[in-house]
Amino acid sequence: MAENFPIVDMSKLNTEERASAMDMIKDACENWGFFELINHPISIELMDKVEKLTKEHYKKCMELRFKEMVTSKGLESAQSEINDLDWESTFFLRHLPTSNISEIPDLEQDYREAMKEFAMELEKLAELLLDLLCENLGLEKGYLKKVFHGSKGPNFGTKVSNYPPCPKPELIKGLRAHTDAGGLILLFQDDKVSGLQLLKDDKWIDVPPMRHSIVINLGDQLEVITNGKYKSVMHRVIAQTDGTRMSLASFYNPGDDALISPAPALVKGLDEKTQVYPKFVFDDYMKLYVGLKFQAKEPRFEAMKAMESSSNVSLAPIATV
Repeated sequence: MAENFPIVDMSKLNTEERASAMDMIKDACENWGFFELINHPISIELMDKVEKLTKEHYKKCMELRFKEMVTSKGLESAQSEINDLDWESTFFLRHLPTSNISEIPDLEQDYREAMKEFAMELEKLAELLLDLLCENLGLEKGYLKKVFHGSKGPNFGTKVSNYPPCPKPELIKGLRAHTDAGGLILLFQDDKVSGLQLLKDDKWIDVPPMRHSIVINLGDQLEVITNGKYKSVMHRVIAQTDGTRMSLASFYNPGDDALISPAPALVKGLDEKTQVYPKFVFDDYMKLYVGLKFQAKEPRFEAMKAMESSSNVSLAPIATV
């Protein structure tokens, strides 16, 4: 297991050990950008059902399609590093503001229903975690949820991925290194096949697969709102020669028109130079991110800052709740 990787036992939040669990979350947000939850509120039965149905769906509907793609692109005979695609089979489910689960072809009805239930549980967990972050930051309860809300509520969706066995993992990544653009990411990952790594102190560190855990990582928006106190961290997936790795990454993101800026309570008394993060509308950031996902996040923040100063539009920070 990765040395000191932060593993938070959520059952401690209701005991006299609450303070130490909150401290671990705080340290993880400031120094890792990732932590892993055990004894969280999502039922083991539901997780087992989702895992079983996800793996069955991959075998039945996705595996052949992936093999055909590999053959058509000649990936198995690659001789040099491939930097323009990822060794992953994936589809995306949107939950909020409106669900597209009924529109996705090839999904069995029991899989649709299990994913709807799983999404509802993850949404509740995301909102609980945002309030724990508020508590650690000294922000009013509900502040982050309100910022994310915009006028229509948050964007929330799940990227369902499988990473099949790869004959040349040294030449092709499961998923190239990137930071996540959005808010809070909740990952249900395979507990047998590893591959997820994060960058810490210039070293790639494995995120340990643990049965029935949920891995949390912070996206770029939380780095902006906390004015850099919390970090969005580079991560990647290393393809494996054996076993197919399942990954269900759910993204609890701001709404398209949400105004994102450092929380006024966290930059009070700072001059503008110290307030290094920009103000912007979330959708504008996403438009920029799409083309620059696999590059460093700092130039994206700079570009948003330049947009902010050239537009002269005053994006009023959200009123405190």
